[in-house]
Amino acid sequence: MGKDDLIGGALWENYSRKVSQRMDNPAHRGELTEADARRLGGRLVVADHGAEACGDAVRLYWVVDPATHVIKAAKFKSFGCGTAIASSDMMAELCMGHTVDEASRITNLDVEKALRDDSAVPAVPPQKMHCSVMAYDVIKKAVALYKGVDLASLETETIVCECGRVSLGTVKDAIRLNDLRTVEDITHYTKAGGFCKSCIQPGGHEKRRHYLVDILAETRAEMAKEKLRAGSGSDDFASMTSVRKMKAVEKVLEESVRAMLAADGGDVELVDLKDTPEGVEIYIAYHGACRGCPSAGAGTLAAIEGVLKQKLRHPIKVVPV
Repeated sequence: MGKDDLIGGALWENYSRKVSQRMDNPAHRGELTEADARRLGGRLVVADHGAEACGDAVRLYWVVDPATHVIKAAKFKSFGCGTAIASSDMMAELCMGHTVDEASRITNLDVEKALRDDSAVPAVPPQKMHCSVMAYDVIKKAVALYKGVDLASLETETIVCECGRVSLGTVKDAIRLNDLRTVEDITHYTKAGGFCKSCIQPGGHEKRRHYLVDILAETRAEMAKEKLRAGSGSDDFASMTSVRKMKAVEKVLEESVRAMLAADGGDVELVDLKDTPEGVEIYIAYHGACRGCPSAGAGTLAAIEGVLKQKLRHPIKVVPV
């Protein structure tokens, strides 16, 4: 655990219980070898990433089934603070059981959100958010190594901060999810603007396509318009933004579904949401006793779908992943 995580007992209040537990007892720390890969019938992938700004580094191990491209096992080694260990541990867990392409879509915000105790409360203090960015970067390197392609070819998003490899989507999501109001807030949460500073505003040593000051102003203006619509009584699920839909679904799961599953030792996680011509598809992942349970694909799935349809008053299809 790094000294930054130990300065003052009050700082512990800024970390979720999940982060604290994974700091002390990471479930996936270790290494995978060629012998492990042969035993599992897969290919070994080893990727390294280091963050020069803080001295942290992470090594990611995958065993991938070459026929299905599914990640059968994942482990990590992390050299750095306790937050880097917790983020890397969650990152490895999120990869397992998914294809390499699916893993490539895991973002630093996915890692941080998975570490939250409360979906509305960040899992770590803002100055430690860069640890989950490092986890995101090492996944991209593993994907590039597995596919035998250049890392740059995998970038599908517009990068705002080249130094920290922070995308436009990440900055916008951070502003929305955490109600950020200043460029300094953005830097604390994402590390964008924390290095050469060219991406903060025009006039730096390198011209940029997007600047944090403009992204902040535009996103805050969009949020204000959405708030006005909500205040005027537009609570219709269909008219919500994707972020608001995710929050609405998460609220129903928390209030009306999880207690039912917990009674049998199970749980459910909201993975993604997609609008379709027929309505909305909601992707979930089962945990605990629900994973592998025969009812999870029939009775339990129908019950979850029914609750969501009733509460949100919208055509919904629930898809387990």
